[in-house]
Amino acid sequence: MKEKLIKLKDEKYKEFQSKLVPNINKDTIIGIRTPELRNIAKEIFNSDEREVFLNDLPHKYYEENLIHFFIISMIKDFDVCIKEVEKFLPYVDCWPVSDQASPKVFKKHHDKLLPYVKKWIKSKHIYTSRFGIRILMNEYLGDDFKKEYLDLVASVKSEDYYLKMMVAWYFATALAKQYEEIIPYFEEKRLDDWIHKKAIQKACESFRVSDSHKEYLKKLK
Repeated sequence: MKEKLIKLKDEKYKEFQSKLVPNINKDTIIGIRTPELRNIAKEIFNSDEREVFLNDLPHKYYEENLIHFFIISMIKDFDVCIKEVEKFLPYVDCWPVSDQASPKVFKKHHDKLLPYVKKWIKSKHIYTSRFGIRILMNEYLGDDFKKEYLDLVASVKSEDYYLKMMVAWYFATALAKQYEEIIPYFEEKRLDDWIHKKAIQKACESFRVSDSHKEYLKKLK
């Protein structure tokens, strides 16, 4: 596997990737584009080597971590998928790995998934918490939305940039999907100042937020 990955190395792409994830060792980045990694993940998923790869933790390379989560996202059995997610989350060390995978099976099991999401969000591990917030954002801002989820995300306190950005991203997306329920958080300034301003900025940049809502949000900065 590692030899195969090294053969796909793109030095310019490595430089680009290393700027996106400055918190990890540059030497752990090979420089391989996402479509190629997804193809490799599919190959491993359909091979006899899948279990060996998923159990070979921690991985050496950033790209191996991406492949790992791509494989997990293809697992169709909810219980097996959750088991693999829980096993892998402690090894996630940067935002692209945390953000890339969205297991399709999650959409069919919201009731069973929710306790895990709540646990992940409360985790002290930055990227486990970020992953939990993203899954809550992706899966529970539609028909399954509940106002209590807002307090759950707002309660996340951290000085870590990537976790604060995820909280802001959640509230910006919520403004697009559940505006009437969300707007009191901004009118009453219930969020930390940085997150308040960043969420408004991101909402105003979104095509999913109406022009009238954007104008009102700008007044709340």
